[in-house]
Amino acid sequence: MNYALEIAGLSYTYPDGTAALEAVDLTVEKGERIAVIGANGAGKSTLLYHLNGLLQGKGRVKVMGMEIRRENLREIREKVGLVFQNPDDQLFCPTLYDDIAFGPRNLGLNKAEIEARADSLMERFNLKTYRNKSALHLSYGQKKLAALAAVLALGPQILALDEPTDSLDPRGKKMIISLLHSLQVTLITVTHDLDLIRQIADTAVLMHQGRIVRRGTVDDVLNDEEGLKRAELI
Repeated sequence: MNYALEIAGLSYTYPDGTAALEAVDLTVEKGERIAVIGANGAGKSTLLYHLNGLLQGKGRVKVMGMEIRRENLREIREKVGLVFQNPDDQLFCPTLYDDIAFGPRNLGLNKAEIEARADSLMERFNLKTYRNKSALHLSYGQKKLAALAAVLALGPQILALDEPTDSLDPRGKKMIISLLHSLQVTLITVTHDLDLIRQIADTAVLMHQGRIVRRGTVDDVLNDEEGLKRAELI
């Protein structure tokens, strides 16, 4: 099988003793679109942060056949683009252009390619007006788009999103959904937005207390009312 992600026996405990993941096994095929759902504290975001080595627990995580190790984190992070729930955690440069160009610069691309990528994404996300302004001038919804653009500028093969439509108005949510539909990537989305799941995912993974307790089609998982209740999601 041609997997984008292979996770085996992954466990992680935070420094304060909180057990966040327990023996998680998960495979994701190239091009698959997965939604990871569960109640607060189920381990969803912790799992997401293991996909590009921000956290490294016990067990094995392989990206495009490459096991994540400290010595290959740069290469892994070129393959896996992680978009945080709070865009302020991702936007820190003097101008929006610099935020989007930051990743390509670190890849060592030439100036023309960096500018082409940044300008194309700003055009696509309706952000070109803010090219030379700080992200502080953006609305929250625009910041969410800018953070996504900054990650896409790296050209990732896998896109991992933490609550991509959180706090967005209907117009912003519609724009995010449209953009996600247009991307040719493997997509892993952590969200509480069950309506969003039906629109962007093919497969749903239900987590509870650090474990994966159910995997299936989106309809099968979301229509399992008893399973959702046991996972404390409804």
